[in-house]
Amino acid sequence: MSKLKELREKMARIATNARAKLDEIKDDTTEERAAEIEGEFDTMMADHAKLEKQAEREEKLEKAERSANAGDERRPHGDGDEGRGVDENEPVTYRSAFGEMLRSAGDLSALPQEVREVLRQGIAEFRAQSTATGAAGGFTVPEELESGLIQAMADFGPMYDEDICTVLTTTGGNPIPMPTIDDTDKSGDAHTEGGEPKDDGSGDIEFGRFTLNAYAFNTPFVKFSLELAQDSILAMETLIKTLLGERLGVIANRQLTLGAGGGGVAGIVPAAPLGKETASNAAITSDEILEFIHSVNPAYRRSPKARAMFNDNTLLAVRKLKDGQGNYLITEAPDGTGRLRVGAVSVPYSVNQEMQSIQANAKPMLFGDFSKYYVRKVGSPILGVMKERFWPNVGIAGLIRFDGGLGDERAIKHLAMPG
Repeated sequence: MSKLKELREKMARIATNARAKLDEIKDDTTEERAAEIEGEFDTMMADHAKLEKQAEREEKLEKAERSANAGDERRPHGDGDEGRGVDENEPVTYRSAFGEMLRSAGDLSALPQEVREVLRQGIAEFRAQSTATGAAGGFTVPEELESGLIQAMADFGPMYDEDICTVLTTTGGNPIPMPTIDDTDKSGDAHTEGGEPKDDGSGDIEFGRFTLNAYAFNTPFVKFSLELAQDSILAMETLIKTLLGERLGVIANRQLTLGAGGGGVAGIVPAAPLGKETASNAAITSDEILEFIHSVNPAYRRSPKARAMFNDNTLLAVRKLKDGQGNYLITEAPDGTGRLRVGAVSVPYSVNQEMQSIQANAKPMLFGDFSKYYVRKVGSPILGVMKERFWPNVGIAGLIRFDGGLGDERAIKHLAMPG
């Protein structure tokens, strides 16, 4: 929809509402109430006059643009609904079609046929990702926007970050059976010439299984200015990445951290077994942290993805601790990455605000090989657009489908505080 058409529609709505307001004055209306109604009417008409001036300027601008581009058939023309930013002689990309959809506030009927055809790819992908019967109304985000959105999500929680956990991305949402293996205590036997390997079952690998499903989570609708969507799609993309990325990131991180499982996401904190319980329910010592780290098998401690995890309050408490040589436990590199160091033991850490603080009955710290925690992501994030409920703004909501599970219970453990 063009800016001029939008302004005229606003003027028409104001005029209709102003007429209805003035009609409220009846023969039996008191003078005081009549004065109030007339004041409201005058305010409405003042707004109408402002829009009328804007419409006059917009009309002059569009006439000038039509005159300047009369010889360029590729240029969108004036206030036609089929125009804004689509070059008729070049193939329409999904990103540009997605932008046109945002400009139209999700009204596909206002878009050219070639744009609707391209958008159907995103609708088809959304339906392929969804297990709901007759699912409709969503669009997968373009790849160019998805990378920024995922990064914004990771900024608000480490559990959705593929650099932390092992991420499996699938196009559909069917359950995925995952094997669990514990082979850390097995070792080989010395071979003697002519001897045969043992076949007594002592070397058998123990297999288990858990299932990665695809649970859907959505944000509340976020209101955006329709004028912003029509004037600057780049600004719109930035806001989508910032606002929806933050909300989706918080949702995903909370579930992957604290999810109770049993029909939902199995978060890493409930899944991780006990590694060490502190003596106090209000403080942690450096020796307890060292014992906690050593509660995890060395095979897991050597993993490139071995790390500690705690919230910022716990980080502050640990910052104040020193080891036996008087050195602070937390060190930070020039690039901003931090390490938890106790004597000769040094491990990276991640700050996760969904973790509990140091208090009675809390689990304030995790440590282990986070590659053994699997995050299953289904397709791309989905955006839904709604205009009617939020007019004159437009509402946009995000949806993601994911699950998580710990594949090896010996790989990651939690530090517990007594009651």
